[in-house]
Amino acid sequence: MVQLDHVSKIHTSGVAALTDVSLRVDRGEFVFIVGPTGSGKSTLLKLLYRAELPTHGRVLVYGRDVGRLRAGAVAGLRRTLGVVFQDFKLLPQRTALENVAFALRVIGTPSTEIRPRALQALERVGLMQRANAMPAELSGGEQQRVSIARALVNNPPLLLADEPTGNLDPDSSWEIIQLLSRITVRRTTVIVTTHNKTIVDMLRRRVVRLADGRVTRDEPRGLYAVTV
Repeated sequence: MVQLDHVSKIHTSGVAALTDVSLRVDRGEFVFIVGPTGSGKSTLLKLLYRAELPTHGRVLVYGRDVGRLRAGAVAGLRRTLGVVFQDFKLLPQRTALENVAFALRVIGTPSTEIRPRALQALERVGLMQRANAMPAELSGGEQQRVSIARALVNNPPLLLADEPTGNLDPDSSWEIIQLLSRITVRRTTVIVTTHNKTIVDMLRRRVVRLADGRVTRDEPRGLYAVTV
């Protein structure tokens, strides 16, 4: 599903965000990417959805080298990915339903399919009853669930979540992570960057730790930190 082969990313400032990172994630896996601020977690995700290009090495998604894709193919790749951000990125003047529907509209989904598919996605995240609410009327946890519904509405094989609980209280954070974890039942691959030690330790999924842009640990049922 995802493969990085000796990938390095050096910014124009000369700062190395990633150094010689090799990583493979198979279909249906749930992976936490952890590490301190500035360790390269967000950069790694940006390479996967082609917001950044590697300086060295190859980044493969679905077996395709994303660094070599032409502009039209990049748009096609992004239509097959779901991306969830820390700050939700909802359209403030549109309802929850309209926010999810917008993701279908921009990829040319037939108009007759948009509303039922958007409602189905909201039902999947437990927000059918809030379909007509504006983002300002929703709690932080509800807004993040809308953003997850938007990311899932096209049934992507791969979901990327960059610090999805960073702006949420502990209870909402746990609900969001449980929701993301359940998504893998449908063989969706989920990669989550996080600083949240508690949820990583409770869920006990695969943990990849970055430090100074390098992979320092990769464990199948890992904890946020190794205790001695």
